[in-house]
Order: sequence, then C-alpha cells, then structure tokens
Amino acid sequence: MFRRKKDESEESKAADAVEPTMGGDTEAEAIAPRPFPRPTPPSPGALARSVAGPIAPSAARTAVPARATSDQVEGRKLIVGREIVLSGQITSCERLVVEGRVEASLSDSRFIEIAENGVFKGMAEIENAEIAGTFEGTLTVRQKLWIRSTGKVTGTVRYGKIEIEEGGQVAGEVQVDASKLVKTDANDGG
Repeated sequence: MFRRKKDESEESKAADAVEPTMGGDTEAEAIAPRPFPRPTPPSPGALARSVAGPIAPSAARTAVPARATSDQVEGRKLIVGREIVLSGQITSCERLVVEGRVEASLSDSRFIEIAENGVFKGMAEIENAEIAGTFEGTLTVRQKLWIRSTGKVTGTVRYGKIEIEEGGQVAGEVQVDASKLVKTDANDGG
C-alpha cells in the first residue's frame, strides 16, 4: 500500500541498466536484456474455449445416450481380466467377458463370453453365450449357446439353440428349453 519513493538517480540507473541505448555505445549496453511485460492471465472461460473449443450440442448428446440400443451394448460391458476373481451378483450387464474367475449369479443380461482361461461358477440366465473356457453350475441360454473347442460346460444346461465345436465338452443335465426359445421364421432355417 505504501511504497518508498525512489529518488530520480536510482530510477535513471535502473533504466540505464535495463534498456540499452539505440546507438549501442558499449557492447554491454547492446546485449543487456529487456524486461518482459507481465502477461495478464486469461479468464477461466477463455482458457476452456481455447483448449477445447466450444462444445457442440450434438457432441453432448452422443456422449451419453438416453437409452442403449442393441448396437450400443458396449456401455454396459464388464470385463473380468486375467488373474481377477469376482464373486457376487451381476445384473443388467449387456456383455460379460470372463478372462479370470467369476463365482456369481448372473441375470438380466444379454451376452456372456468366457475366454479360454476364464472360469464361471454359479448361475447364469442369459440371451446368448460363447464359452471357450469353463462353466460350472446352472446355465440357461434363451437364444444360442456356442461351445468352442476349448470350452467345457458342467451342470444343468438349458438352451434355445446350441453349437458345439469339435473338442467342446458338455456334461450334466442338458435340455432344450422350449419355453425359452425365441420364435423364428420358418424360412430362416432355424
């Protein structure tokens, strides 16, 4: 608030040391640094606009869809990675990928994929399933069950349609669940 006023001799010495003369009488005067003016900081709004640009209304709409469609199932995808163990209840998962070990009850879901080293123990009610690893428990697949050549399913299995590659294994109580079958057109071969 209060400053000590410099006398004129101090001000002139400071000015001479900072600003070289145009003629450059000495080499030191010619290469003396000039002070930089202090920049004024940008406002937060200006900074956000300069970095990201304006946000388009269409971009905001596509970032969070109001309701997921069958093409947008990636939004509710759960991946249980290798060496991960998950136990509990899983609901409303569009796609479950098991690369580790899951001991759970799975319901209200559309697709489960058990990778070659993946293990699922428990109960699953699902629309479609692709099993290349191990499933033990009760499995109800309303549409199609794919068992790959490395897949092994043990327990109670109900399915709408099934495809088993050579080498795939199924053991236990296995039945077509007519009440869960999805009705198909007679012309589509299924």
